[in-house]
Amino acid sequence: MPAPQPIDLLVSGGTLLTLAGPAVTIDDAAVGVSGGKILFACARREAPAVIPRETLDAAGCLVLPGLVNTHTHLPMTCFRGLADDLPLMEWLHDHMFPAEAKHVNREMIYRGALLGMAEMILSGTTTCCDSYFYESSVVQAALDAGVRIVAGQGFIDLSPPGAAELASKAAAAEKFLSRWMPLSPMVTPSLFCHSPYTCATETLRLVKRIAVESGVSFMMHLSETREEVDIIRSRYGTRPVSYLERNGILGERTALVHCVWLDEDEMDLLAASGTAACHCPESNMKLASGIAPVTALLARGVAVGLGTDGCASNNDLDMMLEMDTMAKLHKAATSNPAAMDAETTLRIATIGGARALGLQDLVGTIEPGKRADLIVVDLRRPHLTPLYRPCSHIVYACRGSDVRDTIIDGKVVMRNRELRTIDVQKAMDDVREIAERVKKDGR
Repeated sequence: MPAPQPIDLLVSGGTLLTLAGPAVTIDDAAVGVSGGKILFACARREAPAVIPRETLDAAGCLVLPGLVNTHTHLPMTCFRGLADDLPLMEWLHDHMFPAEAKHVNREMIYRGALLGMAEMILSGTTTCCDSYFYESSVVQAALDAGVRIVAGQGFIDLSPPGAAELASKAAAAEKFLSRWMPLSPMVTPSLFCHSPYTCATETLRLVKRIAVESGVSFMMHLSETREEVDIIRSRYGTRPVSYLERNGILGERTALVHCVWLDEDEMDLLAASGTAACHCPESNMKLASGIAPVTALLARGVAVGLGTDGCASNNDLDMMLEMDTMAKLHKAATSNPAAMDAETTLRIATIGGARALGLQDLVGTIEPGKRADLIVVDLRRPHLTPLYRPCSHIVYACRGSDVRDTIIDGKVVMRNRELRTIDVQKAMDDVREIAERVKKDGR
C-alpha cells in the first residue's frame, strides 16, 4: 500500500457539484488540493490516502465551483446608493461622472475595491472581472484579498482625442500591461473602453490593437439602452455591433457587457466572430435599461457570463442573488417556465463566465488539474431544507450569506464566515470615511 501523500487541503463529506461535463453530483465527496491545484475530486471512499495540512468538514453542505463575476466596477462600492431610481444617462452624466471627477484617486480605488472583495468572498465569488481607472490599485486590493481577477484598465473620451491624447492612452495601456505581464494564475490584465458613445473610433481602434498585440482581452459596455443605439446610428449610420465589426473590434478575445438592445443580425455577428457577452440583469432592471436576449445568444453558441455590475447601479455584489434574478427574469420575459433552467444558470455563473473571460482552462469546474477555486454552502438552514436538486437549490433558494467557506487558488480565504485576508471592520470604516467626503461635497 502506498504511503499517504502530503497535501495542502482536504475538503471531505457533503455533496460535490463538479459541473465538469453533465452536472456531476457526488455524495460524501472528497476534494484534495495542493499547490493551488485540484488533485482529486471523487467519492470519499475512492480518494487516495493523504495527510492534509488543513481540512474542511463539508458534511451537511454543498461543495461547488467558486462563482465568476464577469463584470463589475469594485471601487464604486464607495458610491453605493448615491443616486438611485434614475435612468442610465441621467444617473451616469449627472451623478456618477461628477462624483468620479471629484473623488476618484488611488486611495479611493484601493479602499473601495477591498471592501468589494470582502463582499464577494462572503457571497461565494472567487473570480471577478473589474474595469475601472487606476486599475493597478484594484489589482493590489485583489492580491491582498486573495481574489482571482481579470483587471481591465479603463479608457474614456470626455472630448474628441487628438494625437497627443491618443499617444497618452497608448502609453497608459502599455504601462499597465507591462506591470502585470506575464500572466499569473491570479491576475489577468485586460483593456476596457467605456462604450462606443463615450470613446471615439480612434480610441477604440487603438486600445483594441494594443490588446491584440499583447494577447489580452478587450472589453466594453455595449447597447445597454435604446438611447445608446440611437446615438450610434445617428453618428455612424449603423447599429452598435455592426459599427464594431466594421472597425475590427469583435473577436474571440472581446467581451461586450450588457448587450440589451441587439437585433437578430447583431447576435449572428457576435456568434460568428466568437465575441462573448456579459449579462448584468439586476443593474439592467434597476436602471430600466431592458432585458438582454440571453436565451437567443445561448442558442447561437455565444459565450455568456454573469455579472453584478458595480454597487452604484445594482447595489450589491451577491452573485447568488444575481443567479436567482437571471433565471426568473428570462422565464418571465419568454413566458416559458423552462427557459433559463437552474443548471444553465449555474453554468453561466461558473464555467460560462470562465469561458467569457478566457479562463476556462483554469477555473469554472471542480476537476483535477484546475486551480482550486471552490465554495462550501451550508445546507443546515430552514430555507435550504430539504434538498432534492442541488442546482435548483443554489439558484432558487441560496443566498450569499449561506456560503460558509471560500477557497481561492487552494487557500482558505474564508472559514466559518470569518475572512482571513481582509479586516472587514477597517474596510467598512475606510469606505464610510470616503462617503462622508462625498456627502459633504454634495451639500
